[in-house]
Amino acid sequence: MNLKWYLMMAGLIIIWSVSWPIYKLALVFTPPLLFAGLRCLLGGVLLGAVIWKTRARIQWRKNWKIYVITGTLNIALFYGLQTEGLKLVPSGLFSVIVYFQPILVGLLAWLWLGESMTIPKVLGLILGFLGVISVSAEGFSSHVSISGIIFGILSALSWALGTVYTKKNAHFVDSLWMVALQCLIGGFVLMIAGLSSEKWTSIVWNDTFLFGLSFGTILGIAISWILYVILVKTGDASVVATFTFLVPMLAVVIGTLFLNEPFTKLLFLGIILIVASIYLVNKKQKQTAKQVVEQEKIGA
Repeated sequence: MNLKWYLMMAGLIIIWSVSWPIYKLALVFTPPLLFAGLRCLLGGVLLGAVIWKTRARIQWRKNWKIYVITGTLNIALFYGLQTEGLKLVPSGLFSVIVYFQPILVGLLAWLWLGESMTIPKVLGLILGFLGVISVSAEGFSSHVSISGIIFGILSALSWALGTVYTKKNAHFVDSLWMVALQCLIGGFVLMIAGLSSEKWTSIVWNDTFLFGLSFGTILGIAISWILYVILVKTGDASVVATFTFLVPMLAVVIGTLFLNEPFTKLLFLGIILIVASIYLVNKKQKQTAKQVVEQEKIGA
């Protein structure tokens, strides 16, 4: 892993981290489902255009069920719940809750895929649970929405379910096309849901919204996943997984510095516990980490 590798990793972490406050600002001027649908649909189109020459790898007749199921879990539900939740809680807090996903993946993979459950992993799951309780404690006060906390947990759960399902079927599909088709299918579902419950005319096509949409389409979906694929292919998977979990911490810092969001002691404690849990869950589990990283190309 050379300097170029680390620069790409830094770019990926920054993109994912700044996406939370950027999306939160854009949501002031757009209905949440329509914003999520546009972001994912356009991102899928862009990524599909980039890899169009490899379209023979899609094998739609053979793999359409995989694309539909993962598109529903990883895009329609994940981004839909995420976008709704971002309107209700601070972006840093919400990102920490969503990034509880690897802990859920560890548990679900043990139950459904027969993966090992080591002592460090068990301890990590416990610490992760305590961390979520800590960062969610503000939800019982008047200034943080409990509904937003629930949306965050459900968003993490849908992503975890999609990840485990994708792990089980990963050898049937091409990774890049899986990402592109998930975005197209899930984005279409989100657009239908948005058009059914929200008003297209409610979108304010100002600079803030257009910047958020452009960022989500180009950087948040397409380029970030291209970077991620390169990093996974050229670097150690467990190292990639560890680096990506710097995202919640950086998102909290960005939200505090630029959006005047509160940084409480409980939130700080929760971050420490969740980071510790992630380390323990991934400790000496390179095979598991590789599988998790490969499938997380569907999230953030």
